[in-house]
Amino acid sequence: MYIMEKNNRAKMKILFIAPLPPPINGHSLVCQVLYDGLKSQNSMAIVDLKKQGLKDGKISMNRLSEIFRVFVETWKKKKNADVVYLTISESLAGNLKDLLLYIICYSLLPKFYIHLHGGSIKKLLFDHFSLLYAINRFFIQKMGGVIISGKSHLEIFEGYVKSERIHTIPNFAPSYMFISDSEFERKFKDFPEKINILFLSNMIPQKGYLLLLEAFQKLEKEIKVKFILNFAGRFDSKEEADFFQHSIKGETTIQYHGVVSDDKKKELFQSAHIFILPTMFFEGQPVSILEGYASGCVVLTTGQSGILDVFENNTNGFEMIPGSIDSIVENLLFIKESQNFDKLKQIAKFNLEKAKNVYKEEIYIKKIKNVLGVN
Repeated sequence: MYIMEKNNRAKMKILFIAPLPPPINGHSLVCQVLYDGLKSQNSMAIVDLKKQGLKDGKISMNRLSEIFRVFVETWKKKKNADVVYLTISESLAGNLKDLLLYIICYSLLPKFYIHLHGGSIKKLLFDHFSLLYAINRFFIQKMGGVIISGKSHLEIFEGYVKSERIHTIPNFAPSYMFISDSEFERKFKDFPEKINILFLSNMIPQKGYLLLLEAFQKLEKEIKVKFILNFAGRFDSKEEADFFQHSIKGETTIQYHGVVSDDKKKELFQSAHIFILPTMFFEGQPVSILEGYASGCVVLTTGQSGILDVFENNTNGFEMIPGSIDSIVENLLFIKESQNFDKLKQIAKFNLEKAKNVYKEEIYIKKIKNVLGVN
């Protein structure tokens, strides 16, 4: 009987509604890894939620066409689904799209699981639109479960979703991002001639890349030469990319790498001593921070609630004040001092070990499989 149950579960049909690469970002990367982990023992019906722009919630004819496609595909593929998995949106337009998906799959709500990857849905939507919140609550309390990335997001669902149906599962760093102990020791063997700093994220102002650039350009020339500052990521427009390229022209210690491949990303992280993300965004739980841990980096970031689920000041790195150029400068001046290098190495080593024990793909996939009740 037990063997038969295992075989039946191994053939469960999962309606998987989530963004998959391209484009590559933290959200689509996590979804791709989960999809790959589920497909080997389950029948997967995919509805791809990808969008080409970085400006969440922006409406265009192309976007409307994409959303209509999502509705049609969901309607067609929901038949005989044993489980529905959806990563929910935090924009107004995106939430309205999600509500229509709940209606389309209404009969499947008891086996419908939503996964919140961000951290702003309460502040941006539920706190401002009481009717929208009530409608969401009506559907969500009927669902099989809710998955969040950290305890800071519990307040979004507490009070109307039973605690046993709220599952906290942190994100992960991809397996290929983990460096070996010998690679770590080479990176932190001696105080480097230049400290390597990496910013890798979407190149949007809310992520703080312009603040970082301005802070770095405020440094005295004799201090700048002690660093290498690498930027990598995708701009939303050619105009923004051109402006940034013009701003760093002549800066010999700054380089922009564009949108990078997995191999190039690993190379950038592996050589970086510091990963920096001076974000002002309502972050969910940035995968890039966990990639920094797996690569043996010290992390400089801000105290957004979702970040603080996986980051502690002076333990994983150093916390900066959101929107503060002076705070970035202060931290850059600290890390350049040779007497502080041992502390940086200690933090980076702690981050690597933490990632090995907590933020691995196989741990993440196993936990979500347990929530969904699949193999």
